[in-house]
Amino acid sequence: MDKLEKLLMPVADVLTKNRVLIAIRDGFLITTPLLIVGSIFLLFANFPIPGWEGFMEGIFGSSWAGWFTAVSRASFNCTALLTALGTGYAMAREFGGDKIQGAAVALVSFFILMPTNHQATDASGALIEGSNVSGLSFGYIGPDGIFMALICAVLGGWLFCYAYKKGWTIKMPAGVPPAVTDSFAALVPSALVMTAAFLVRIGFSFTEYGYVQNFVVAILQTPLQGLGDTLGANALYSFMCTFLWFFGINGPAVCNSVYFIGNVLTAQQLLAFEAGEALPYIFTNPFSNFFTNFGGGGSTLGLVILMCTVCKSQRIKQLGRLSIVPGIFGINEPIIFGLPVVLNPIIAIPFVLCPLFNLVASYFATVMEIIPRTTGVNLPWTTPIGFSGWLSTGSFVASLWQFGLLAMNMLIYFPFIKTLDKKYLEDEANVEATGGEEDEISFDDLDLENL
Repeated sequence: MDKLEKLLMPVADVLTKNRVLIAIRDGFLITTPLLIVGSIFLLFANFPIPGWEGFMEGIFGSSWAGWFTAVSRASFNCTALLTALGTGYAMAREFGGDKIQGAAVALVSFFILMPTNHQATDASGALIEGSNVSGLSFGYIGPDGIFMALICAVLGGWLFCYAYKKGWTIKMPAGVPPAVTDSFAALVPSALVMTAAFLVRIGFSFTEYGYVQNFVVAILQTPLQGLGDTLGANALYSFMCTFLWFFGINGPAVCNSVYFIGNVLTAQQLLAFEAGEALPYIFTNPFSNFFTNFGGGGSTLGLVILMCTVCKSQRIKQLGRLSIVPGIFGINEPIIFGLPVVLNPIIAIPFVLCPLFNLVASYFATVMEIIPRTTGVNLPWTTPIGFSGWLSTGSFVASLWQFGLLAMNMLIYFPFIKTLDKKYLEDEANVEATGGEEDEISFDDLDLENL
C-alpha cells in the first residue's frame, strides 16, 4: 500500500494541479448548467409517456414542440462555441490574464479558423449545386467543433496570457476609466493571438484539408471518439476513478481532466436523438452516471442499504442511517471517509468491482438490446435510481435494469461488509468489557456564551 501510494500520489498531484487540465475541466463545467437546462426542455418535448405528444398537441397546437426544442438547440448546437468561451476564460484565470478578454480572444480565434461560406442544402439535407451562403455552420460550432474549440482556447489563451504577463500592453495614463485601461491592455496580446490564427488559416488553405477544423476532425477527433466508445477505455476509466478513491484522491476530478471524450459523445448522441436518427454511441455521460455507479463512486448505494438492514455494529448502522438519503442522490463522501473506504482493504475490493460489473453488464445489455441506448439528455447526476434510468433512455425497462444491478451490488458487498461488521462488533464488545465509554457529542455540551 505504501508503494502504491508513493507511486500514485505524485501522479495525481501533477494532474490535479496542472493548469491546462484544470482549465479544460472547468471550461466544460461552465457549459454544464446550460446543457442541463437545455436537456430538461428537450426531455419535456420528448417525454417518455405514450400519448404525450398527442396530449400536448391537443392543448397547444401542432407547433408546441418547437417552443421547447428552440431552447435545447440554443445550447446543444453551440457546444463548441460555449467550450471556447468557458475554456478561454479558465485559461486566462489560471495563467493570470484578463479573464473576459481571454474568453473573447479564444472565441474570435475559433471563428477565424472556421469556414464561413457553405453550400446550401434543401429540406432533406441534400446539397444544392451552385448555391452558397455565408454564416456559421452548426456543424462547426456544435459537437464536431469541440476539439477545435479546445485547441483555440488552450493555445490562444496561453499566448494571450504570456504576452499579457510580459507587459506587452498599451498603458493608459492615470485617470482613464478602468474599463478603457483594460481594453487597451489587452490590445497587443489579442492582436498576437488573432494574427497567429490568421497565419494558421492561410497555411491550411494550401493543404488537402482546406481548414484546420477538417484536419482536427479527421486526425484527432474521429479516432478518439471511436476509442472513447469502447468497453476497454471505459473500464479503465471506471477502474481508475474508484482505485484513486481508495487513497483518498477524488478519482473523477483527476480522470475527468484527461478523459473528456464523453462530453463529445453525449453532445453528438443528443443531436442524433433530436433529429430522430439512430443513436450512434453507448458510452455517453448518462450511461456512465446512471448505469455504472448508484449512490456515488464505487456504487455504494447497495452498501448503504446493507449497513442499515443486515449489519449489527452500532457504528455501521448509525453511519448507514445518516448516509442513506445522500446516497439516494449520489453523494457518498460520508461512506468514503466515515466507514471508511479510504485505505480499507476489506471494502476496496467490492468498491472497485461493483462499478466494473455494472459497466460490463450494462454494455452487453445495451448491445443485446435488453435496454435502449441513452438519448444523451444531460440529467443532473443527483437524479435518483429508477427515475434516471427511465428519463435517460425513455424506457421503464432501464429502470428495472438499474434495480437489478443494485441487487447484484448488494450481493457483491455483502460478505465484505459482514466481515467489517464482525470486526467492529468485536471492537465495541472490547470497549464494553473494559468499562470504556465512547465519547458522545451533544449540542448540550456547546457553550455559546463566550462567542
